[in-house]
Amino acid sequence: VQLQAFGGGLVRPGGSLRLSCAASERAFITFTVGWFRQNEGKEREFLAWISYDGDRSWYADSVKGRFTVSRDNAKTTGYLQMNNLKAEDTAVYYCAAGGPIKNGRPAYWGQGTQVTVSS
Repeated sequence: VQLQAFGGGLVRPGGSLRLSCAASERAFITFTVGWFRQNEGKEREFLAWISYDGDRSWYADSVKGRFTVSRDNAKTTGYLQMNNLKAEDTAVYYCAAGGPIKNGRPAYWGQGTQVTVSS
């Protein structure tokens, strides 16, 4: 399964962005989907996951209440809605799917998309 993340960009503090993660195969609809980010010189941070059916989700404390994960299985696409962005949210964001993703070890990774929060 190939994943393609897109939707990053430059946004002012307090602004919003929605990231998308498009999958190449229908098998995507059986996978839990997760979002990670990494800033240069820092460890990768696991942000959120959403179950295959969209019924369950989890968020890291750093993004809880500001980020929302969702998915549209008909489009084999996952989303990360990011609101009230802060400078510390600046990072390369990655989507991932499958495998023991809830343990932070997904089977499939998308390429990163840069999010920069700056005035």
